[in-house]
Amino acid sequence: MLLEAVGVRKLYGTFCALDGVSLAVGAGEFVSIVGPNGAGKTTLVNVLSGLTPPTAGAVRFREEDVAGLGPVRLARRGMARAFQLVHVFPALTVAETLAVAVTSRRGHRARLFAGLAGDHETWDEVAAVAGVFGLADGLDRQAGTLPQGDKKLLDVASAFALHPEVILLDEPTSGVSTSDKHAIMDVLVQAAARMGVKAIIQVEHDMDIVFGYSDRIVALHQGRVLADTTPAALQANDEVMATIVGRTEPRATEPRASITGHLRLDPDARAPLQ
Repeated sequence: MLLEAVGVRKLYGTFCALDGVSLAVGAGEFVSIVGPNGAGKTTLVNVLSGLTPPTAGAVRFREEDVAGLGPVRLARRGMARAFQLVHVFPALTVAETLAVAVTSRRGHRARLFAGLAGDHETWDEVAAVAGVFGLADGLDRQAGTLPQGDKKLLDVASAFALHPEVILLDEPTSGVSTSDKHAIMDVLVQAAARMGVKAIIQVEHDMDIVFGYSDRIVALHQGRVLADTTPAALQANDEVMATIVGRTEPRATEPRASITGHLRLDPDARAPLQ
C-alpha cells in the first residue's frame, strides 16, 4: 500500500472529529472522500497529509510511520497536497509560481529567484509543467490576473511540480464555474498519468465529479467510515446516498465511464520531468 490510515482518531477537546477511521490507498487508485458537512473529510486529509497529528492511530506512507510529520517533510518523501482555497501569490508570474515549487523540491528554497536566470534546467521544467496544465501561453502573466479556473490549475500544478507519488486534493473544483469543472478534472487526471503520480485522493462535494472520476469512494459520517466501495455500489445504496447527500439520487442505468478507466494511473510510471 502507498498510503494507509489505521484506527485514526482525532479529538479537539471533547469533540471527536475522527473516530477509528481506517483506509488504504494503493498504486493506480483515484479515491474520493465524501460526506455531509462536519463528517470529518478535511480533518482526515489534514491527518493524512501530516498537517495535523492524530490523537490515536497510525498513518503510514510507503510503510513508514508519517503521523504528524508535516506537509513539507512529507512532500520530500513523495506526497503533496493542494488545498480547497487557491494559494497563489498574485504578484508572481505563472513561471515564478511554478519555479518556487521546482526549486523547493531541489532544496534551493533559500535562493528563491536569485541566480535562476541562467538555470535552464529549472526553467525548462517550469515550461514542461505549464505545458501539461495548459498554462504555457501565460508564463509571464501575473497569477492574480488569471481567471479562477486557471488559478486553480496553477495551484494544483505547483503541487504536481513537487513530483509526488501521491497527491491529496481538497475540493479541486471549488469556486470554479460548472462549465469548467470537468475540464479541470480532465487536465488533472491526464497530468497525473503523464507525470507519474501513482494515486490521487480527493475531498469533493460535487457528486457528479465524484462518480465520474473515482475508482473508489470513502463515505464518512460523524467521523466514521460509512462506506468504502465502488461508485456503482455506492450509487445503488439508497441509505448511504441519503446520508451523504441528504437525498436519494436516481440510480444510473449505465455506469459513467471513469476518466481513470481510460488514463489509468500507472503504478510503475516515473515522472518524466526531472
